[in-house]
Amino acid sequence: MTSTTGTAPAVTTTTPAPAPARVRRPRRWYRLVSPIALVVLWEAGSRTGVLPDDKVPAPSVVVRTGWRLATEGALTDHLVASLTRAAVGLLIGGVLAVALGAAAALLRLGDNVIDPPVQMARMLPHLGLVPLLIIWVGIGEELKISLVALGSFFPLYFNTYAGIRDIDQRLVEAAKTCGLGQWQRLRHVVLPGALPSLFLGLRLAIGAAWLSLVVGEQVNAQTGIGFLMMEAREFAQTDVVVFGLLVYALLGLLSDVLIRTAERRTLAWRRGLQAT
Repeated sequence: MTSTTGTAPAVTTTTPAPAPARVRRPRRWYRLVSPIALVVLWEAGSRTGVLPDDKVPAPSVVVRTGWRLATEGALTDHLVASLTRAAVGLLIGGVLAVALGAAAALLRLGDNVIDPPVQMARMLPHLGLVPLLIIWVGIGEELKISLVALGSFFPLYFNTYAGIRDIDQRLVEAAKTCGLGQWQRLRHVVLPGALPSLFLGLRLAIGAAWLSLVVGEQVNAQTGIGFLMMEAREFAQTDVVVFGLLVYALLGLLSDVLIRTAERRTLAWRRGLQAT
């Protein structure tokens, strides 16, 4: 008796390829929800009497006041004066900060000579130096520009210094091995590696510049948003004061958006962690 045994043919199963993950595009309008909600609550509080009009005017009142100042032409003159002071002070403070920060980070002599006094000076609140600055430079435009320059100097200096010092030394050694000279290493290794920190320092410096300008324009100024606010305070025009604060806030926000846009385009090769 013979028996035959057969083997069943192998059955192969194929699993469908997973569908490509959908890339979630950030919905930028989400960032507008909380500011709009705050404005709505502010308006509701003013209309219901929770917020007294003589202390905190309603947003609708502030907007009408701003429109009146804009149509009268007064807002444009004060705005140009404030922008000019901020730009000049930021330029002076920024150039000094980048130059001294780079010298302290790249040169041993610069680190020994420049960094110690800067570290000591940063412990002093620059807004507390107003009385001394009045003695040194007077109460004119020099005071406002000096305050802005001082306020913008320290964030940009420390981020320039840290950005250069944080560059991987192995990249510099590799550039030397490839035959790159000193200036080529600065251009192709040091500068790209320090740019993220430089942009962060610039954003912080712009914020400090506007904060310094708020204080500077309240000292013997004849033009500027700060002068407009001080003049309104004398006549208890709270709506003008609040409008001036909102102008400062919008100027700071617009400056930050411009810097972030430039950073995104300049550092397109560098992608960081995205919020989920």
